Amino acid sequence: MKYGLIKVAAAVPAVKVADIDYNVKEIERLIALAEGQGVEVICFPELCMTGYSCQDLFKEQLLLTEAEEGLIDLMDFTRKLDVISVIGMPVQVDGLLLNCAVVLQGGTILGVVPKTYLPNYNEFYEKRWFASAQDLNPTTIYLAGSQVCMSAEPKLFNTGDGVKFGVEICEDVWAPIPPSNNLTMAGADIILNCSASDELIGKHAYLRSLLAQQSARTMSGYVYSSCGFGESTQDVVYGGNAMIFENGLLLAEGERFSLQPQMKIAQIDVERLRTERHTNSTFINAQRNAHAQIIDAKDVMGEHPFELIRKIDAHPFIPADDEMATTCEEILNIQTAGLAKRLLHTNCQHVVVGISGGLDSTLALLVCVRTFDKMGLDRKGIVGVTMPGFGTTDRTHDNAATLMQTLGISQMEIPIAKAVTQHFQDIGHDANIHDATYENSQARERTQILMDLANKLNALVVGTGDLSELALGWATYNGDHMSMYGVNAGIPKTLIQYVIRYLSAQTAFSAQKDTLTDIIDTPISPELTPADKDGKIQQKTEDLVGPYELHDFFLYYFMRFGFRPAKIFLMAQHAFGDAYDKETIKKWLTTFCRRFFSQQFKRSCLPDGPKVGSISLSPRGDWRMPSDACSTLWLKECEEL
Repeated sequence: MKYGLIKVAAAVPAVKVADIDYNVKEIERLIALAEGQGVEVICFPELCMTGYSCQDLFKEQLLLTEAEEGLIDLMDFTRKLDVISVIGMPVQVDGLLLNCAVVLQGGTILGVVPKTYLPNYNEFYEKRWFASAQDLNPTTIYLAGSQVCMSAEPKLFNTGDGVKFGVEICEDVWAPIPPSNNLTMAGADIILNCSASDELIGKHAYLRSLLAQQSARTMSGYVYSSCGFGESTQDVVYGGNAMIFENGLLLAEGERFSLQPQMKIAQIDVERLRTERHTNSTFINAQRNAHAQIIDAKDVMGEHPFELIRKIDAHPFIPADDEMATTCEEILNIQTAGLAKRLLHTNCQHVVVGISGGLDSTLALLVCVRTFDKMGLDRKGIVGVTMPGFGTTDRTHDNAATLMQTLGISQMEIPIAKAVTQHFQDIGHDANIHDATYENSQARERTQILMDLANKLNALVVGTGDLSELALGWATYNGDHMSMYGVNAGIPKTLIQYVIRYLSAQTAFSAQKDTLTDIIDTPISPELTPADKDGKIQQKTEDLVGPYELHDFFLYYFMRFGFRPAKIFLMAQHAFGDAYDKETIKKWLTTFCRRFFSQQFKRSCLPDGPKVGSISLSPRGDWRMPSDACSTLWLKECEEL
């Protein structure tokens, strides 16, 4: 394991029913292939040594003896290999025959896991041939020349670098309380399932859902390998399912009904899973009485170089195209419901919003319109205020004015240049020096106007700042940082443009479509310094603080999973490919870490606002950090990248 990632494989070998030699060679071939690709743990199907569909041949001593001989061959083959292999085979224990998974590494049997729940319906009559783990009394046997302790006690296997996995077999996961429940509660990061599941209409979809849910419920990785081509088709057909899940997410899936052997490989992020667990109090409470025997293996990484093969989403906040409309509607419903409750609670029928012609204030205004429409309030109760200053351009000003006019809200324009110039004189600031004082004075003047108007009109000031700005502290303290309800506080910058684009496609906002499209295409800017000689935006936020798509990427993995800078850096390189070089990513990651810590004081006194997704920076909710916490560890690691 490196960077918290472990490479696993689900293998579906070709089999011939009852042909042990052939089956062993096919298993060996896939093990060698897995070893060559740096796989650390590989899972094979149920009873793959003999073939699952041997039926009454399982009563034949020759088949059972040859299966053990085949295990000896596999042990010899793996003697110099690091990869851990989980093989399905029948094992005799005194007077019992058990359907087992044998865990091998480096020519050694690490342990044997017997199947607990045996199907005994339709075409499956396993109880005709096999006993359950529940029928097993603890004992020691000699298997393939090795002494093996056999019991029904749950077993966890430790890969040697701290990753724990457990094994269950086919029907076990279909049980009301699968063995994997206890195994994960006892510390298993990953569950391997050696399976033999036939194909029926509708069954695959149910199986896929079952495995996804089990992986999500137990916050684990789940590797599923089921037998395929070569098994008997006398009464049923086996499709050869190979699937790998991580906390409900499908990482890899093989081709069903393939006539060829296959092996699907994926990297499971164990660090991510553990972060989910230790922040989930329900999981913590559930694991109190879980237990399992721990069996140690050696370090499986050996000399294999690390390579990141996971798909990394460059825009983790952005939903897939087929989910976009549903997600945007859900976001808007959350914002609308939050604002509606606040208005009802305060018996208020007016809101004041500063409209700049940018993304954030546009979304806030549209949310106000939706809220007033839903509550049956007159849109004239929405007071949109443009406050042109030293850096306001015609483009943003005209978009703001057009948007307000076509929406039918109340409009006000209050230029701030005169008031701010007087303020500069009062505090003795040179207006030709475009520093933080120059910029922040404008932001605070605008906030003063909005607050005082709200007092005059018995209204609420609706905040426009978004999640990305809160993370970077890209707001003027007690300026645009402050409001009476921040409707955008839970939405990152990269997502806001998608929500606005969704709204622009709605019939209710067809009259505003062209304006909204131009707002989306306008460079992001606070417009606090004068425009260029052509009247165009000169102060571009992303030139100053960095690309928001990078910062949103950093924010998501920093907050959601607690990843360290080195891992985020690796993932960002993989996700963004040629879009940004290493030095650019390092530069802005360092900026993110520095600003995230230094600007916490602004988040410690945030106005109320609704949480929308999996991340919130509210000091009353998801994120509680001292304003004087040190960033030394994070910045040091950034320097060493």
